Amino acid sequence: MPDANHNASPDSTCHAASSTPHSAPAAERLSAAGLPLQKRWLSIIAVIWAGQAVSMITSYAAGYAVVWYVTETTESALMLSIMTACVMLPIGLISPFGGLVADRHNRKLIMIVADGAVGLVSLAAALLIMAGEVSLPLLLSICLARAVGQAFHGPAMMATMPMLVPDEHLLRINTLDQLLNSVASIGAPAFGILLYTTLGFPSVMLLDFAGACAAILGLALAKVPTVVDPAVEGQRALANLLDGWREIGKTRGLGLLMAVVTLAMVIFGPLSAVFPPITYSHFGGDGYMASIAEAAFGIGMVVGSAALMAWGGGKRLAALIAVACVVTGAVTAIIGLLPPSAFPVFVGLVATMAVACAWYNGPIMTLIQRHVPDEKMGRAMGLLTAMMGIATPVGVVLGGILAEAVGIAPFFVMDGLACLALGLVAYLPPSIRKLDRP
Repeated sequence: MPDANHNASPDSTCHAASSTPHSAPAAERLSAAGLPLQKRWLSIIAVIWAGQAVSMITSYAAGYAVVWYVTETTESALMLSIMTACVMLPIGLISPFGGLVADRHNRKLIMIVADGAVGLVSLAAALLIMAGEVSLPLLLSICLARAVGQAFHGPAMMATMPMLVPDEHLLRINTLDQLLNSVASIGAPAFGILLYTTLGFPSVMLLDFAGACAAILGLALAKVPTVVDPAVEGQRALANLLDGWREIGKTRGLGLLMAVVTLAMVIFGPLSAVFPPITYSHFGGDGYMASIAEAAFGIGMVVGSAALMAWGGGKRLAALIAVACVVTGAVTAIIGLLPPSAFPVFVGLVATMAVACAWYNGPIMTLIQRHVPDEKMGRAMGLLTAMMGIATPVGVVLGGILAEAVGIAPFFVMDGLACLALGLVAYLPPSIRKLDRP
């Protein structure tokens, strides 16, 4: 079990004043949140993320098995859209309250409970499926339960990292989540289908239960300090949420940059839904070619995330977000101009686009963590998760309508130019540029 340094015990509770740097000896290192940095902080991070990595892989495998079952039994794009909405919307709607809970209670315990609840749902689903009770309402319930668990787990996890990591490595750790998700998205679906076709649907859900147990074990072995905000005691939930938003607003430019990233998600969101149609209708491809394009995007995300972790992002993180918008927009517009014979070029551009897409989440999370007090961090991260969680499905709906009206290839051009324009103006406001100053 990793050791803790000084008074950062696993269940010790620190109030608001504890989240500011103490007058410590020169040799004592501080975390990004200003708490004494635990001696073996890297070991603690490794223990936590090893469990999370296993859970991510099993979750992707189970999620894809659900998608494949719905595809086989209904052959309905509408049902798949409903399943997607059941995954996305609860995260967007509930995450602010998940952040509020993270600021009121032990964050480590919140993550353990969330992982445990999702694992138990998967275990119950496996038993019901083995008993022959599989149905679409059951699978919808699984999707909803997983989304609710993520709405509480995500803000607590993001609010915990600044307490465990030195500031110079904060962006790398924030990007680790994205990197692991990208790796899982490439291989885990195939793994899930392999289990689904060879051992049956229940085996995949049992695997997801085992993955949740691995995540809980990693958290249980790690020593995580707890920081709560005494101001939330006696306040109503809405007042607490507004308090978190006001804290973001105290740093000029931070709320504006969050709005820029959210708008970028609205613009970019539809592309994931129109990759298969452009492969089929514009490039004359089949399912195999569509899978190549999806794999190229996943590989690009892995490369972009790994590059950001190795580099560290530099000192101008807000500028990096603007650059990501420009690159994403320019590549998207070029894709819409490709001739039908240029599918290999399309695959290469998709990978390039994905590299830039990996430069959104880590920088914006790191900027929020650097400017918001730790006792209010859960609410800030909950708001960020909510904004992104709602932006994507809204973008998918609006983009789908526009793509139907103008055609797939012209839509790529229009969508790319919109993202390009956003990137060109995103770094112009002085308040946003100020975020990059020491």
